[in-house]
Amino acid sequence: MRGIFAAATLLAGVQAAIDPIVIKGSKFFHKNSGEQFFMKGIAYQQEINSNSSQTSDGTDITDPLADASNCKRDIEFLKRLKTNTIRVYAIDPEKDHSDCMSQLADAGIYVVADLSEPGLSINRNDPGWTVALYNRYTAVVDEMVKFDNTMGFFAGNEVSNQPNNTVASAFVKAAVRDTKAYIKSKNYREIGVGYATNDDADIREAMADYFNCGDSEAAIDFWGYNIYSWCGDSSFKESGFDVQTENFKNYNVPVFFAEYGCNTPRPRLFTEVGALYGDEMTDVWSGGIVYMYFEEENKFGLASIKDGKVETNKDFENLSKEIAKATPTGVKMSAYNPTNTAAASCPKVTAASWEAESDPLPPTANANLCSCMMETLSCTVADDTDEDDYKDMFDFICGEKEGEYCAGINKNATSGPYGVYGMCSDKQQLSFAANAYAKDVRGGCDFKGKAETQSPVAEPTASGCAALLKDAGPEGTGTVSGPAKGDGSGSDASGTSAAAPLSMPSFNFGVFGLGLYVVGAAASGMAMVLL
Repeated sequence: MRGIFAAATLLAGVQAAIDPIVIKGSKFFHKNSGEQFFMKGIAYQQEINSNSSQTSDGTDITDPLADASNCKRDIEFLKRLKTNTIRVYAIDPEKDHSDCMSQLADAGIYVVADLSEPGLSINRNDPGWTVALYNRYTAVVDEMVKFDNTMGFFAGNEVSNQPNNTVASAFVKAAVRDTKAYIKSKNYREIGVGYATNDDADIREAMADYFNCGDSEAAIDFWGYNIYSWCGDSSFKESGFDVQTENFKNYNVPVFFAEYGCNTPRPRLFTEVGALYGDEMTDVWSGGIVYMYFEEENKFGLASIKDGKVETNKDFENLSKEIAKATPTGVKMSAYNPTNTAAASCPKVTAASWEAESDPLPPTANANLCSCMMETLSCTVADDTDEDDYKDMFDFICGEKEGEYCAGINKNATSGPYGVYGMCSDKQQLSFAANAYAKDVRGGCDFKGKAETQSPVAEPTASGCAALLKDAGPEGTGTVSGPAKGDGSGSDASGTSAAAPLSMPSFNFGVFGLGLYVVGAAASGMAMVLL
């Protein structure tokens, strides 16, 4: 296997004969030439909308980099738009991308890849950072990092989009932290992990500060801004581009438009291109990515595919004219000495505008810890229990004694403390809670056959278990240090904790700040009382 991997890596290097992009301060540069890099990008993916990574419906994806013939078809038109970057929202890491990536490299086109996909993403309405998600993210990294024209990854896209779901940002930042740590642990080349945010006036400044503040190992390496405020024949000031340029002038990592191109009215004029690549913005912004190449129901496309042929539209023509005039002036990497080196201050948690604490972040996704914990339980969820029953079981157990039995799986990013097992699969989390309940209640391991007893292992012998369990503590509320180990080994990583809304409630009462949830839990759990 090692020889095969080495050969594949060498082949990828031959195919991707392109100068890698690196980060210095708040700018992108070509690693070898030292020339500053400005994105002239296009979002490139069919059948997936910019915010569909928030769905959890198992939507099939069309991997845009796995069909060499489609890549060949479209690259011709991307080149007409002077494209040097594409953004892809979801790939299948099991497929071969070498042909497309080679074609793109030959055309001078880099790729920014989102790490999630519609069935495996951080859900803003029920957020979590899990072993299953970690495995998905790292699989995409493993596949894409070997290509020199992969310039970075997005750990999330518009996950928090209004004040009442900003708590989800804590889990995205945990994903940034663990993905960066994984890249470092694998000795991969220097490559950035960032986030793409929506343009919500109520939270955009707090969002930018939150992902940039604190420990640099958990902070984003670049910031993508999905902005659609320049509509029609607008202007630098009328669109608010002037305000955002001022807001980010001291940001210490690169910022760029991860999506832009308002489509009301249509056809789009793309006069914002002149501003984005002009002197008023290029000292702060590193270009942007137009949304999007394919024409679909949302009417943002530049081209339609009919009978396998590309048909461009007026939007394409207008963008082509404007981008041809874009000649941003940069600085050489050797002559650039960043002065804006300070991280942002972390936003304060307030009930009205920001919910996520900056420290601590959710626990590292650690498959080994989950496996070790399962060996110590005397009561676990039965293998034949229908996953549809999990919610009722969670509601009942976590509604008892003000959430005491579920402390080890707590995911509340505001009140905490986090439970170290909140990143395990649904079955593992529920087993932990059921075991805690069973230890306290005579005959508690029953639930009408939905749970079963097993002989626990007092001291699991698997490598590292003793130290992990000691750090976790008997209640699962400790702090587990060390690198993420999310290889899925013995972790039940194929569970549904990310592919479907997580059924374990987010705590809002008692010592966890669980509010009135206990009333709802008691009511919904009445059917469980006699189990």
